[in-house]
Amino acid sequence: MMSRSTPSSTEQASDPLQLAPRKEEVSEEDDDLFMVPEMEDAAQRKGNDVGGAQEKRGRSRNTADREHKKIKRLLRNRLSAQQARERKKVYVSDMEQRARELQESNSRLEEKISTLINENAMLRKVLISCRPKIENADSEP
Repeated sequence: MMSRSTPSSTEQASDPLQLAPRKEEVSEEDDDLFMVPEMEDAAQRKGNDVGGAQEKRGRSRNTADREHKKIKRLLRNRLSAQQARERKKVYVSDMEQRARELQESNSRLEEKISTLINENAMLRKVLISCRPKIENADSEP
């Protein structure tokens, strides 16, 4: 049976999960999600048997090693998935902010275009109304 306990300082230094920075959003309840259970030595559990029992211990230890590696891999994957979700959240937030800024900029530009179109139309009318006066002034000596 595997027991759950906190890793020693030497285990923390060699455990990549312990070296990964944790987000402050991880609650105390979630701490056990990131803990890797310590493996008990098969020899300590069963004592020292001889002959075929050593083979069984070897297989048992190998199975326990595989299980331990599987648990560590699952925990690394879980941590990696959580980090990916956090990165995605930041990315989506940035994109939403950028979309709002671009929409505001677009609105300002559309307003400016409308103002310039109106100003251009007004200047054309002024030009048209001034042409007859200029032509009359040119034709009179």
